[in-house]
Amino acid sequence: MNGPRGVLFDMDGTLVEVPYDWTRIRADLGAFETSILTYLGRLEEPERSRKRAILERHEAAATRQARLRPGVRRLLKRLKKRGVLAALVTNNSRKNTDILLDRFGLGFDLVLTRDDGLWKPSGDPLVAAMARLGLDPSECLAVGDSHFDVRAAREAGISRIFVIGAPNAEFAGEDVVVVPSIAAFERASGLFG
Repeated sequence: MNGPRGVLFDMDGTLVEVPYDWTRIRADLGAFETSILTYLGRLEEPERSRKRAILERHEAAATRQARLRPGVRRLLKRLKKRGVLAALVTNNSRKNTDILLDRFGLGFDLVLTRDDGLWKPSGDPLVAAMARLGLDPSECLAVGDSHFDVRAAREAGISRIFVIGAPNAEFAGEDVVVVPSIAAFERASGLFG
């Protein structure tokens, strides 16, 4: 098969629209200077567990309101039919990820969550996903919605990076392809001719 052999997807904001209020979550946690997961990882017990519970309450509430982006099921079916591996690499918890995958009937060749011990913006979770799937960065596309996703893909050595969302200053000057929808990603990716 010519072209990419794998696509590494982010979940929240990319495949699933989840109404997180990050400003409020950061305020409730007191996490302002770094990523929330890095912040939590630096805390001592019992404060770490207490604040992780706060994060999990916010996530659970948002998960209940989550909506699948149009075209996701179709895209995953088309990838499978073409023999392109699909991995989900998310900073969400395994519990919330499983709830959403079950609710929306989504399946991936590999699912990695923060509970696997790696999270973005580090490229480590993407490197781990590629290793488990037997893929090289040159054989992969990365699809996300945030600067964390772009940083992680770059650090993992993936050069073909797509951002689902409206063009904005956050990605100005970045070597990424910004597309407004899953259907636009399908067209821009070159995966389907």
